[in-house]
Parts: sequence; C-alpha cells; structure tokens
Amino acid sequence: MQLYTKILLGMGVGVILGIFAGPNSFLLPHTAAVLNADAVVFVAPDGQDPHTLATPRQMRIIGEQPGARSEDPPWLQVEWTLNAAELLKLNDDGVEEAATLEAGSRHTGWVAETRPEVKRHSPVGITLVRSTEWVGKLFLALIKMVVIPLVFFSLLVGVASLGDFRKLGRIGLRTILFFSGTTAMALIIGVGLTSIVRPGHLLTDEARADLLASYSSEAKDKVSAAAEAPTMMDQLIGIVPANPVEALASGNMLQIIFFALMLGIALTYMDSQRARLVVDVSERINEAMVMLVHLIMKLAPYGVAALLFKVVGSTGPSVLMALGVYGLVVLAGLATHLCLTYGLVIRLGARLPFWGFLRAMRPAMLLGFSTSSSSATLPVTMECAEDNVGVSRQVTSFVLPLGATVNMDGTALYQGVAAVFIAQIYGHDLGLVAQATIVLSATLASVGAAGVPGAGMITLAMVLTAVGIPLEGLALILGIDRLLDMFRTSTNIVGDSTATVLMARLEGEQLHLLTPAEDRADPERGFSGRLDRDDDGGE
Repeated sequence: MQLYTKILLGMGVGVILGIFAGPNSFLLPHTAAVLNADAVVFVAPDGQDPHTLATPRQMRIIGEQPGARSEDPPWLQVEWTLNAAELLKLNDDGVEEAATLEAGSRHTGWVAETRPEVKRHSPVGITLVRSTEWVGKLFLALIKMVVIPLVFFSLLVGVASLGDFRKLGRIGLRTILFFSGTTAMALIIGVGLTSIVRPGHLLTDEARADLLASYSSEAKDKVSAAAEAPTMMDQLIGIVPANPVEALASGNMLQIIFFALMLGIALTYMDSQRARLVVDVSERINEAMVMLVHLIMKLAPYGVAALLFKVVGSTGPSVLMALGVYGLVVLAGLATHLCLTYGLVIRLGARLPFWGFLRAMRPAMLLGFSTSSSSATLPVTMECAEDNVGVSRQVTSFVLPLGATVNMDGTALYQGVAAVFIAQIYGHDLGLVAQATIVLSATLASVGAAGVPGAGMITLAMVLTAVGIPLEGLALILGIDRLLDMFRTSTNIVGDSTATVLMARLEGEQLHLLTPAEDRADPERGFSGRLDRDDDGGE
C-alpha cells in the first residue's frame, strides 16, 4: 500500500473517530464542561461572587439551572478536584483558603454556559483525544525539525549548481527573473481566489469559536507579537541576518533563505575545484534531509489521524465541507495560472500554440502527475523539450535542472491558498501586509522546495510560521495533499518547460512542435515512434 494511501486512510480514521468518539460526539453524553482562561466560576448562579479556588480546566457537570431571563445562557453546576500543582499555584497567587486544603479536595461552583469560554464535551472523548494527541504533536515536531536544514541545503545546492555565475549572466538572470515573476503571479492568483471564495468561512461560527478556544493562548501570543511588529522597511532590512548562525538556531526562515542564496552565489564565484567540496557535502546533506522526510512521512498516517481526531472531534463535520471547497480552489487556481500566465508566455513570448505545446509536453506532465516528483521527471521533461519542441541541449541542460530545483509555481500557489484557508479557519483576518508576507515567504520558500513528493508540506510550515498561523492546521489539508500534489507537480513541469522555450526563443533558436506524422516517421525523435519500436521488441 502506498504511503499516501495510508495517509488518506489515516485521515478517514481520524474523521470517523472525531465524529463518533470525539468530545463533541452525538453518541456520547456531554457531562463535562471545558473552561478556557476567560471563564469565571461563581459560588452561586448569580454571577456575583467568583470562586477563589476555580482554575480553567475540564470539570464534571453535576447540575443545571436556566438563566434569569430567557435570552441568558443556562448555568451549569460543576465539580472539580484540586491537584497538588493547582494548590501550589493558588498559594503563589495569594489565595488564603488554599493554604488549608490538601491535594484531592473536591469543590463545586457555577458557570454560565457561554461559548467559547465554556463548552460541553464528552469526558470519554476528551480522554481519548488527550491520550492520542501526542502522536500528532510528535509528527508536527518532526516536521519542524527538518524544515530549516532542508530549505537551507536545498537552496544552497540549487544556486551553487549554476556554475560560473558571471558566464551564465544573461540567460541566468532572465531565467531567475522569469521564475520569480511567475511564482509571484501564481501566489497572487491563489491568495486572491481564496480571499474571494473564502472556503475557511464555510465553518460555522460555533466551530470557528471552538478552534479559537482550543488555541487561545497561542492566539494571544500572536496578537501581542503583532502589536510590536516592525515597519515594512525594518522587515526588509531584517531579512539580512547579522548573525547567520543565530538565524539558523532561532529558525528565522527569511534570513536563512537569504543567507543560503548569498552563500550559493559566492560559491559560483570561487574556483570550481575549491567550491566543489562544499557543494558536494551540501548535496549529500540535502539528500539525507530528503531521506529524513521520507522517514518522517511514515508516521504521517498516524499523526494525521490523531490531529484530525482532535480537530474534527472538537469542531464537527463542517470542517469537511470547507476542505472540499479548498481543494476546488487550489485546482481552479492551478488551471487559471496554467492557462493565463503560461498561456500568454507560450503564445506571445515563445510564439507557439499553447495547446500544441501542452501536447508536446504531455509525456512529462503525465509522469509528473503519477510520481508527484519534478526531479524524477526531469529526464523526460528534457527529452520532450528537445525532441518535441526543438530546444537546444545547451538551454535545456541549464534551465530545466534549475527549474526542477527552484521553480515551484504550483507549490507556491498551493501554499498561498493553504495559508489563507487555514488562517480563515482560525479566524485570522489577513490584511494586505500579511498577504504580501505570504506571497514573499512562499515565493522564497518555493525556491527551496525539494522536487520530491510532499516537500511542499514542509515549506508550508515555514509560510504558516511567517504569518503566525497555528501549524496544527496542517492536519486539515494533509489528507488530500497527495491528490493536489499530483496536479501542482504537473503545473511545475509546465512552468519549467515554459521558461525553457522562452529562453530558447530569446536566444534566437527556431522552435518547431513535432507533429504526430513526424513522430511516427522518425523513431529517434519523440515518444510515439519509440513506444512502437519497444512494443515490436526493440530496445
């Protein structure tokens, strides 16, 4: 069974368990009240005398009383047991009554049932979530562990592989500008579509409030940090790390990406023999990071199941409707970018018929779709560009390997959609500055995305961190990531090929799409003739 099939199964298990055995399950009695830090417990159901021994936590419901007026929320009588840690904290807070109590003492009080401060839950569901959520947290921690080295070494190797930066000059600058421009365009399309459709807002207000309550402390930290945020100019200057080692240790991704870019460019100016050692070591470390991603992804089915069990169990099935619309937004964004951005470049820049170009690149697109790896498809992409379109080997051997390393338009678009979607789910209103931060960070992150299946999920973690969105939201989209990965990989391959034919045209090369008749007539060119020869017992 394929890994991503297991992830889909894990997603299904998490969703089913969340619906039927989670804290909000309709099959289990809701005899517990979960209080967040804003909830207040009173001695009597009058809202006058706050209980000095109450601490935000899960409490057992032992009674209920309607509010004084019909529009008032009901009052819940709750019971809790103080443990040793809570008694110590109460003593530190100067609560005199706590000094006379012992651990294990039981107490009762009243709390108004107002969401999201107070939520009814199933105690069995809460116990199940708390006993399994460590698996999801472990999976997230492993993902965070590999983000920094994967982005740094992948980007370093990609830039250093340019060779002599001075000799590559014209075509190198054009290619990088093209990649940067189309990546930014992909992100603008993705972020714009998501902001218009707003799939995250398909969640009910109650479900969104539950999510906010689940991560209320994290949200408050982000609000405090946002209040002290530097100006845009300070942020641009702050991309340059005063201490690269400190940037690596603290996980400042924009600084890490900038340092990797500059170090890679510096290596291209060094003597090739002296720089080769650094590039080789970095390439081996990057390969080790990719292998580590593969190892971490073996835990993904269980991590996804645990994370979705908690998310769906706490919010309900309305999350699933939003998830389906999210997938459609990603596909609509990819189709728009493919036809609009690449279509105009192919038709006006390379002066080729767009649909004929797609037919010429079809073998590479299909292989990329099935493998979800632009790196694994690279040999076929090069052959399609050379044999089916007529691009010279000098151009394909430079542009396509570079594109497979640093040009990830489909991945960038998906990251923009995913970041805004998750932000909408958690109730984060992203202004123009935050959306610009997503575009910038996702553009840079896509440069460091390895051309292997699932690498976009790693760099998405960095994009979410850049705008202060909870990483737990990754669990919502990981289950359908494989399907979307297939489409965005095909988009990446079309983007690399578009850059290749444009650079060839700018270099004065004469391009010609291979016709089906020419393909059949010359077995040494294209794919049809070679496939026929193989079927007849050829090589």
